[in-house]
Amino acid sequence: MNLAAPIPSDANSLERVIGLPSAVMLVVGGVIGVGIFVNPAVVARFLPSMNEAVAVWIAGGAVSLVGALIYGELAARVPETGGEYAFLRAAFGPFAAFLFGWTTLFVAGSGGLAAVAIVMAKNVALLTGGRIADTWTVIGVLAALAGLNCLGVRTGDRTQAALCALKVGVILIIVAIGFHLAPATTRPMAVARSADHWRNIGAAMIPVLFTYGGWQTANYVAGEMKRPARDLGVALALGVVIVIVLYLLVDLACLRGLGPSALASDLTPVADLLGRATGPAGARAAAAVVALSAFAFLAQGMLTGPRVVYAMARDGRLPRLAAGLSTRRAPTAAIVILAVWTGVLALSGRYEQLLSFVTAMNFLFYGLCAAALFVLRRRRPQSLGFRTPFQPLLTALFIVVCIGVILAAFVAFPIESAIGYGIMIAGAPLYILTKRRTKKVME
Repeated sequence: MNLAAPIPSDANSLERVIGLPSAVMLVVGGVIGVGIFVNPAVVARFLPSMNEAVAVWIAGGAVSLVGALIYGELAARVPETGGEYAFLRAAFGPFAAFLFGWTTLFVAGSGGLAAVAIVMAKNVALLTGGRIADTWTVIGVLAALAGLNCLGVRTGDRTQAALCALKVGVILIIVAIGFHLAPATTRPMAVARSADHWRNIGAAMIPVLFTYGGWQTANYVAGEMKRPARDLGVALALGVVIVIVLYLLVDLACLRGLGPSALASDLTPVADLLGRATGPAGARAAAAVVALSAFAFLAQGMLTGPRVVYAMARDGRLPRLAAGLSTRRAPTAAIVILAVWTGVLALSGRYEQLLSFVTAMNFLFYGLCAAALFVLRRRRPQSLGFRTPFQPLLTALFIVVCIGVILAAFVAFPIESAIGYGIMIAGAPLYILTKRRTKKVME
């Protein structure tokens, strides 16, 4: 591995062109993937009570909103490309930052994109009657989105913004259909409460929190925002609020249109909902909706994800080639690396395998970044734009929630969670190697 010294911060800079409206769309697009079209049914299986199901979605939204507020101040204090990578480096040093970047590249970030690519391929196959193989869909979509983002951040940003707006419009149509249908029975399933009730609530929170995940990826492009210290915190908060409203509307539409029992009996709630409204064409319409949402999510991920790879390469933690920019100042090498690795994961793994350890990994770094806010406030007490309200209570509560989610993930998925942490720890020897080689180059 040929490493070089870190690249000076003023060399080969990325282009600052992203404004507040586009940042809001990045947040919304980074959260809404395919989970909202499946996970209302998963939650209903754990919680037969309609009120409890809605309450869990509200609670998950509240956790995400608090996290977004914390990240908003972190972005104001460290307005650099890379998001959590930059936050952890500033607060805890390069080792913590490297482990985040390593895990994002090889597990959490690329794994999440690969899982969504698989879902999109399956739905494209349904729409085309199997005439397009999953392999070609995955390769074609990732290649197309990588190519678009290599044309520059303006092209990538406009593409994902347009797709995000289209996705939100389709979701609103689904909500309108659900509320327009004659309400199905709202009688809850005959499930007795037991000592496992609180465990069921915790289990239901895992898919909810996964569905809300992704708001943090907007931080990855802070170095390409016009006014990150002022705008990114506002964009995070506003974007998450929009997602909370949309998710609650989808859940209520599914509960009204299908009823709790029917919602819990299948993992295709949107298809069932559209089937009630349109008949046999409902399944194909639902497949089109999911494919569109997956494509929009991948577009956002291919815009934001490569910035972590780019930031690591600038620090000398990856080959310097990975920090290469095109003539339009797009991190083309990082884009290609992420696209290729995502394709490898998508073509070699299964959806369940790819998602099983993402939640535990994400909330580890959410908690560490929240702790980083305490460190940075002590080192830099002056106000630098956006500030998280109700400090330090709100940040402390968020850290406690993160610990709880990690524990719940290990209880529900012990093997998968352990694998994810094992991959993270495996990055430590590589860090030592890169540190030694970077030091030799700089001497």
